[in-house]
Amino acid sequence: MPDSESKLVSSHEVVVNRTSDLSEMKIPAEKRSAEKRTVTHIEKNGYPDSIYINAAKIFQGIHTEKSKDRMLVQYGDNSESPMMAFKDEHSRRVSYELAFNALKYQDLLEQILLDSSAYPCYSIPDELTSLLVVMLYDLQDRKFQERKIFDEDELVAEVQEVGQYLYSYRTKLAAALARCRIKHDALSIEYFVPETIWKQEQRASALPVCVWINTFKISLEDVIKDLEMRGLTKVESVSDFDHYTFAVDQHCHDVLVFPSSLREELLNLDLFADYKLLLQDKSRSLAVHSAQALLSEGGDIIVAHVGSHLTIAHMSVLTNHSMSTIFVCGVKSSAREELRNSFSHMGCENIQLLHEDFTELEPTDRRLEKAKVILLLPQCSGLGVGNPMEFILSENRDAGLLQDLFQGFVSEDKLSILAERQLNELIHALKFNKVQAIVYCTCSVYPEENELVVKKALESGVEGDKARRYRLIPSVFSTCSNSEASTEMFFKMEPSEISSGCFLAVLQREKNTSKKVSAKDILASAAAKGLLDGIVEEKPKEEVKKQKVKRRRRKVTVSDSKPKAAKLLHRQTGANVKAEVSVSKAASKIQEKHVCVCRKKPASNIQEKRVPHKSSQ
Repeated sequence: MPDSESKLVSSHEVVVNRTSDLSEMKIPAEKRSAEKRTVTHIEKNGYPDSIYINAAKIFQGIHTEKSKDRMLVQYGDNSESPMMAFKDEHSRRVSYELAFNALKYQDLLEQILLDSSAYPCYSIPDELTSLLVVMLYDLQDRKFQERKIFDEDELVAEVQEVGQYLYSYRTKLAAALARCRIKHDALSIEYFVPETIWKQEQRASALPVCVWINTFKISLEDVIKDLEMRGLTKVESVSDFDHYTFAVDQHCHDVLVFPSSLREELLNLDLFADYKLLLQDKSRSLAVHSAQALLSEGGDIIVAHVGSHLTIAHMSVLTNHSMSTIFVCGVKSSAREELRNSFSHMGCENIQLLHEDFTELEPTDRRLEKAKVILLLPQCSGLGVGNPMEFILSENRDAGLLQDLFQGFVSEDKLSILAERQLNELIHALKFNKVQAIVYCTCSVYPEENELVVKKALESGVEGDKARRYRLIPSVFSTCSNSEASTEMFFKMEPSEISSGCFLAVLQREKNTSKKVSAKDILASAAAKGLLDGIVEEKPKEEVKKQKVKRRRRKVTVSDSKPKAAKLLHRQTGANVKAEVSVSKAASKIQEKHVCVCRKKPASNIQEKRVPHKSSQ
């Protein structure tokens, strides 16, 4: 055992030393100590009053409502949507985290209030019960120590009242918590977290960190050099991860993946501060890469939802070398300036913000006449995401996802409403005449939001161009090449410890086979590409006239056994002949047919059957 212990200590020292080295390289000592002081201040002294108010409003909308026979704690009316004002992104994040923690421990916190006789309190109305529960969670998290009030904090009367009331009951509240833990033999309050939440949080904690590279500011090669200089080692895949390692994602060439243990250290690197690396779930990178792969040169992209500004920025970066414009729908006036500033910091310039929601846009809108691809990332149940908190914060999604996650499922009514909305948006996307492809992507695990939505949309018959209907095609990440294998046409990732869940469907218009062009134009195009090997070289007019006379005299015809395209080409013998053939068939088979004619006819006949050049027509 001594040898084992010494090895363990030695290994621990190596990890500590490497962590220290990376920390020293990532931020200056002064900044690092200041950040530590800030964290310590929050952990020991609680939060500003505004955070408790916002957390209580969020919790009011997501708390578990119990049946009347079990409803011992009353929460008042929560029918109205709460109005919240966050000072900054940090305040927003902390408010949501505090609300979710209150939800996770709702049963325990209610039991503590009842056992300590702190509830009911007739001086505190039911409308403030959510604030009471939220602040109780924070009080026990601070080990029932008094919260310090700083001069710069803006005080809220309700928060001051509830805080003082709870602190006056601190001894009884601590005793009630201790009795509950003794009863259940719980080493910590984590024992009381529901199993569904516990398992999900275990997956989230192990989930690799995905970041995409902003090539407006730095190249993949330079990022790798920078990381290797900081002591990280590039490996082939996630399965090769050690602590200080990273890998290039197997699907997206501009996405790097890191072990979850490096998350906090990575976020403090200058690469993130300078917007060279951006943290985002891989499912969004899959969506933008799919859209970019479908984009023809000079075509524009419609992003149907604002969602995360990082998704839009990633789309902008991927279209850097084209003349594309990215139109973003549903941008409200209040968010417009903030978005523009974010895009400016990231170097994104080809983005145009539209205030209309996607379904309000007319398919004939002149601003969108060059749009070739629609990226549709609809609001979904989101139960496939690895980190629900990050998903809500980055995508500006409904906090109700936390309640669904707590329950482990989405109610049938809510699922039906989501699926109907998704279907309406996809059907609307089908109406844009000039759009060539649609990428539909969700983070849902329910077929009702995925395969069934796509199937119903395609069966609806509502398409802008009846001559060119949409069909499913494999995504650029799929190994499927058989268009008949519909079950393999969707790209899916199941939620796991190495990835979030993702559903991806790609719809593309069928090629226009109805458009006909003249045979001479086909041959001219083929000749310009060097496919005819001189077969249509220009001849003197006298020679052309002689050949026409010979053709009429000998009544030469092409055998019915030859391919249809060959018959059409050889029947073009006079000005009155109006044979027309498909571009795709003629261009691809013209050389083969020429060889066939050469083998079956004498050399003299080949000369006679040359097709006249444009000047002789």
